[in-house]
Amino acid sequence: MASHRKSRNRSIVRAGSPAVGITTAALASVTLLSAQTATAAPTKPRPSIEEVRGQVDDLYRQAGRATEDYDRAKETTAKQRKALDAMLDDIAQRAEGMNDARRRLGMFAAQQYRQGAVTPTEALMFSNSPQAYFEQTQLMGRLSARQNAALADFQHAQAAAAKKRTEATRQLSALTASQEKLRTSKRDVQRKLSDARALLSKLTAQEKARLAALEKKKEAEARKKARAQAAKEAREAQAKAAEAKKQQASGQSTKGTSSSGSGTGTTAGSSAKADKALAFARAQLGKPYVWGATGPSSYDCSGLTQAAWRAAGVDLPRTTYDQVNAGTRVSTDDLQPGDLVFFYSDISHVGMYIGGGMMIHAPHPGADVRKESIYVMPIYGAVRPG
Repeated sequence: MASHRKSRNRSIVRAGSPAVGITTAALASVTLLSAQTATAAPTKPRPSIEEVRGQVDDLYRQAGRATEDYDRAKETTAKQRKALDAMLDDIAQRAEGMNDARRRLGMFAAQQYRQGAVTPTEALMFSNSPQAYFEQTQLMGRLSARQNAALADFQHAQAAAAKKRTEATRQLSALTASQEKLRTSKRDVQRKLSDARALLSKLTAQEKARLAALEKKKEAEARKKARAQAAKEAREAQAKAAEAKKQQASGQSTKGTSSSGSGTGTTAGSSAKADKALAFARAQLGKPYVWGATGPSSYDCSGLTQAAWRAAGVDLPRTTYDQVNAGTRVSTDDLQPGDLVFFYSDISHVGMYIGGGMMIHAPHPGADVRKESIYVMPIYGAVRPG
């Protein structure tokens, strides 16, 4: 009888044979390699110095924009708080007036209560004389008119006070929203500056030296452009002086000639104001940049320009966003000392032109108020206050 048992597969290698050991080790190696490949995070390439510089510059610019947002929110909050305080004072005064009107009504009510139990016929019957009755009736009529007037005054004051309270509630809500925006802007500035510091702190000494070299190269290029601007201004001044000398020699009057030489119509008065503003700005050189500061010991960019022109008797708005509209627009070719130069497409920075392609400005946190070429940043436009 044939056996139904299957024959043993001779191709299966027995456990403990060398082939089994090799196969197991190979499988283990493949498994380990696969696991490492799956779990290992790809290493992020270290940014170049140029990239770090670009990131830091961008963070400082974003911090500058956030600073201007903070300044605007702070100014709005101060105005709203002042308006709310005035409104609350007005409400308190109205409440005092309502209390006076309420006291008058109480007096009339008490008097009416005392007189109310006697009818006019009974008063006539019990009066000593008709003449006394009619005098009493006339007096009561006057009292009634005064009572009605007092009631009308009270109702008017009550309605006005209710309206003021509604308005005060709305102002309080707006103030609360502005305060929250102020806190948000402050956190945004601090976060941007913290990110910039974190980037710089990761640099090695060699990388910091290379970054400093890049900054010097950038400044050298900006100074070169400033020298070209200075040479252009000198040529224009010489041409203007030669023209004035020629006119004097020919007997022509120079009265009424614009002092700008560029058709911008600068007057002696506005030039004097610009000189005062520049003198103030120069006196601030070396003071630290502090975001949100308006002096006298520290400034942000728009705080410095506002303070400088205030010293000349000209009130400028607080932020770059508003200062750019506070004056006459001028081109870069027509810049004169005292003009405000704005930078970046978002108008997040401002400096005061001093001539020769140079300006005084408060650059960014960690830097002091200084003189620098206007070409260190992309120019948005310029304004002449006054």
